[in-house]
Amino acid sequence: MSAENTSKLPPGPQTRLPLGHLFSFRRDSIGFLKKIANEYGDIVHFKMGPIRIVLLNHPDFIKEVLTTQHHNFIKGRPLEMAKQLLGEGLLTSEGEFHKRQSRIIQPAFHRNMLESYVPAMTRCVAQMMNKWEDGMKVDMKDEMTKISTAIAGMTLFNADIEQEAPEIIQALDTATSLFGRISLPFSEWLLKVPVPGTLKFYRAKKRLDEIIHRMINERRRNKMDNGDLISLLLRSQNGKVDGGGMSDQQIRDEAITLFLTAFDTTSTALTWTWYLLSQNPEAELELHEELDRVLNGRLPTVEDPGQLKYTRMVFGESMRIYPPSYVIPRQALEDFTIDKYIVPRGTIILMSPYLIHHDSRFYTDPEKFNPYAWEKHSHGQNSKYEYFPFSRGPRSCIGEPFAWIQGIVVLASIAQFWRIKLVPGHPVELLPLINLRPKHGMMMTLHRRK
Repeated sequence: MSAENTSKLPPGPQTRLPLGHLFSFRRDSIGFLKKIANEYGDIVHFKMGPIRIVLLNHPDFIKEVLTTQHHNFIKGRPLEMAKQLLGEGLLTSEGEFHKRQSRIIQPAFHRNMLESYVPAMTRCVAQMMNKWEDGMKVDMKDEMTKISTAIAGMTLFNADIEQEAPEIIQALDTATSLFGRISLPFSEWLLKVPVPGTLKFYRAKKRLDEIIHRMINERRRNKMDNGDLISLLLRSQNGKVDGGGMSDQQIRDEAITLFLTAFDTTSTALTWTWYLLSQNPEAELELHEELDRVLNGRLPTVEDPGQLKYTRMVFGESMRIYPPSYVIPRQALEDFTIDKYIVPRGTIILMSPYLIHHDSRFYTDPEKFNPYAWEKHSHGQNSKYEYFPFSRGPRSCIGEPFAWIQGIVVLASIAQFWRIKLVPGHPVELLPLINLRPKHGMMMTLHRRK
């Protein structure tokens, strides 16, 4: 490509403000990204203080970063604050260390292991539903957080954490509330300043560490090997996995990363699913018809997720409209070429599943909840980078198969017995932190199905 045909940086909005577009982004990150994409195209450059950012808003460009040129990108600065909580877990680690950890953990997510988790999932759901009453009003975000955390404890760590769950949830909520600062320039330095929010963060982190290390020590004492995650990680300490062992700190990092995934990602996806069903009664009716036909009044078993095709479609379409990870960041290690531009090393690259999933170029009537349209599109030739709620490429989420089976099982177990309706007048707004949460929770009314 000749130099005269190559611009160094893509176009984008200009500002004389010292912090650039920081406040516009923090005020409404999705609205800001959508606006600049509409004005400047699919490759947009902007700045937040000294930080150079490029938004990529086309599947072809997203493929370049996540797959074709993936060696040139790390998660980098955007997750430095998350690393303060998660350490060197799968979400934040890089390079050969990340590859090694992935190889050790992967067996916990093999198909036979995932299927073995189904009875524990349905037991957790049944325990929750036993506390529900007809006409009761609940915050479904809270309920889905509790059930997802319980399932994580039971299936991945073989531990009943009902007593600790409220404390784990509170600590995770306190710690992740600081993640809203990630977009701030020099945000990593904020955790070095003893302001009230920072002190709360470290108290929450300390309590989480105590709980996780106690679970590790209890498992080590009873010497049980159930093939779950803790068993795999402890076995690796004896050099039986991948030729080397993890330290207790590394085991702690992976455990807390998976708890965070359950606490925020899976629970958020399920919460939005209940909301969308409450707003689309025809889809809710079809879901109930499938559950009545396949389950006939019982909880799902290991054989059922593959038969619950419409249930899967509902969950998949929910994650299209409200992808939990609404933006995926990377940082360039070296200069790289994208289309007719050269982007300098160190640049933060943003890719937004939310923007792509709502783009009429890739989805007909993208604001409409249509499980059949999602199913048809998900098998299309280009769907891999037009639908990526769990990212794509070598750094895609290792827990994606677990999230799918949990989403289907929890959705089927509850909808088999309950209709769940949004409380009239309850405000529904987006809260983009690390994940796309409902800003005001999700107050809903439980109606027992006849």
